[in-house]
Amino acid sequence: MRFSHNFVVRPDEIDELGHVNNVAYLQWVQDIAVAHWNDAATIDQLEKFIWVVVRHEIDYKRPAFAGEQITAETWVGEWTAVTCERFTEIKRGDDHLVKGRTVWCMIDKATARPVRIDRDLRERFI
Repeated sequence: MRFSHNFVVRPDEIDELGHVNNVAYLQWVQDIAVAHWNDAATIDQLEKFIWVVVRHEIDYKRPAFAGEQITAETWVGEWTAVTCERFTEIKRGDDHLVKGRTVWCMIDKATARPVRIDRDLRERFI
Protein backbone atom coordinates (compact mmCIF):
# COMPACT_ATOMS: atom_id res chain seq x y z
CA MET A 1 0.00 0.00 0.00
CA ARG A 2 1.49 3.30 -1.08
CA PHE A 3 0.72 6.55 0.68
CA SER A 4 1.37 9.97 -0.83
CA HIS A 5 1.15 13.62 0.06
CA ASN A 6 1.52 16.76 -2.07
CA PHE A 7 2.96 20.03 -0.80
CA VAL A 8 4.73 23.18 -1.95
CA VAL A 9 8.39 23.91 -1.12
CA ARG A 10 8.56 26.72 1.43
CA PRO A 11 11.18 29.51 1.24
CA ASP A 12 12.60 28.50 4.64
CA GLU A 13 13.52 25.08 3.18
CA ILE A 14 16.01 26.65 0.75
CA ASP A 15 19.76 26.60 1.43
CA GLU A 16 22.59 28.96 0.48
CA LEU A 17 22.81 27.38 -2.98
CA GLY A 18 19.21 28.38 -3.73
CA HIS A 19 17.66 24.90 -3.65
CA VAL A 20 16.05 22.64 -1.05
CA ASN A 21 18.38 21.87 1.84
CA ASN A 22 19.20 18.19 2.38
CA VAL A 23 17.82 18.47 5.91
CA ALA A 24 14.42 19.41 4.47
CA TYR A 25 14.39 16.24 2.36
CA LEU A 26 15.17 14.21 5.48
CA GLN A 27 12.31 15.96 7.30
CA TRP A 28 9.94 15.17 4.43
CA VAL A 29 10.98 11.49 4.56
CA GLN A 30 10.10 11.43 8.25
CA ASP A 31 6.91 13.46 7.84
CA ILE A 32 5.44 11.20 5.14
CA ALA A 33 6.23 8.08 7.20
CA VAL A 34 4.51 9.55 10.26
CA ALA A 35 1.52 10.64 8.17
CA HIS A 36 1.23 7.11 6.75
CA TRP A 37 1.36 5.62 10.26
CA ASN A 38 -1.30 8.05 11.48
CA ASP A 39 -3.51 7.22 8.48
CA ALA A 40 -3.22 3.41 8.61
CA ALA A 41 -2.92 2.56 12.31
CA THR A 42 -5.85 2.01 14.64
CA ILE A 43 -6.55 4.39 17.52
CA ASP A 44 -5.33 1.70 19.92
CA GLN A 45 -2.07 1.29 17.98
CA LEU A 46 -1.53 5.05 17.87
CA GLU A 47 -1.99 5.25 21.63
CA LYS A 48 0.35 2.33 22.43
CA PHE A 49 3.19 2.58 19.90
CA ILE A 50 5.61 5.00 18.36
CA TRP A 51 8.35 4.51 15.75
CA VAL A 52 11.99 5.57 15.89
CA VAL A 53 14.49 5.59 13.05
CA VAL A 54 17.46 3.25 13.28
CA ARG A 55 18.81 3.88 9.77
CA HIS A 56 18.38 6.40 6.94
CA GLU A 57 19.69 6.04 3.39
CA ILE A 58 18.97 8.88 0.99
CA ASP A 59 20.00 9.31 -2.63
CA TYR A 60 19.73 12.91 -3.80
CA LYS A 61 18.98 12.96 -7.54
CA ARG A 62 17.88 16.49 -8.49
CA PRO A 63 17.38 19.85 -6.75
CA ALA A 64 14.03 21.40 -5.95
CA PHE A 65 13.25 25.08 -5.51
CA ALA A 66 10.93 27.36 -3.54
CA GLY A 67 7.33 27.37 -4.69
CA GLU A 68 7.50 24.05 -6.54
CA GLN A 69 4.80 21.40 -6.15
CA ILE A 70 6.30 18.23 -4.65
CA THR A 71 4.88 14.74 -4.10
CA ALA A 72 6.24 12.45 -1.39
CA GLU A 73 5.27 8.79 -1.63
CA THR A 74 6.07 6.01 0.83
CA TRP A 75 5.47 2.30 1.29
CA VAL A 76 6.64 -0.46 3.61
CA GLY A 77 9.08 -3.15 2.50
CA GLU A 78 10.38 -5.99 4.65
CA TRP A 79 9.45 -6.58 8.28
CA THR A 80 11.41 -8.10 11.14
CA ALA A 81 10.14 -8.83 14.64
CA VAL A 82 10.52 -5.19 15.74
CA THR A 83 11.42 -3.18 12.62
CA CYS A 84 10.12 -2.32 9.20
CA GLU A 85 11.85 -1.07 6.11
CA ARG A 86 10.19 1.93 4.50
CA PHE A 87 10.87 3.35 1.07
CA THR A 88 10.23 6.96 0.07
CA GLU A 89 10.30 8.74 -3.26
CA ILE A 90 10.09 12.50 -3.52
CA LYS A 91 9.17 13.82 -6.96
CA ARG A 92 8.44 16.98 -8.88
CA GLY A 93 6.13 15.75 -11.60
CA ASP A 94 7.99 12.89 -13.27
CA ASP A 95 11.39 14.02 -11.94
CA HIS A 96 12.72 11.89 -9.10
CA LEU A 97 14.35 14.24 -6.61
CA VAL A 98 15.10 11.83 -3.78
CA LYS A 99 14.90 8.11 -3.17
CA GLY A 100 15.18 6.91 0.39
CA ARG A 101 15.19 3.79 2.52
CA THR A 102 14.63 4.02 6.25
CA VAL A 103 14.51 1.33 8.90
CA TRP A 104 12.07 2.06 11.71
CA CYS A 105 11.80 0.29 15.08
CA MET A 106 8.44 0.09 16.85
CA ILE A 107 8.54 1.21 20.48
CA ASP A 108 6.04 0.62 23.27
CA LYS A 109 5.20 4.07 24.62
CA ALA A 110 4.68 2.77 28.17
CA THR A 111 8.04 1.01 28.45
CA ALA A 112 10.08 2.93 25.86
CA ARG A 113 11.35 -0.46 24.64
CA PRO A 114 11.12 -2.18 21.26
CA VAL A 115 8.00 -4.29 20.89
CA ARG A 116 7.14 -7.20 18.61
CA ILE A 117 5.15 -6.18 15.54
CA ASP A 118 2.10 -8.40 15.28
CA ARG A 119 0.43 -9.67 12.13
CA ASP A 120 -2.60 -7.39 12.49
CA LEU A 121 -0.41 -4.29 12.40
CA ARG A 122 1.60 -5.54 9.40
CA GLU A 123 -1.59 -6.23 7.44
CA ARG A 124 -2.67 -2.60 7.81
CA PHE A 125 0.30 -1.63 5.60
CA ILE A 126 0.10 -4.37 2.94
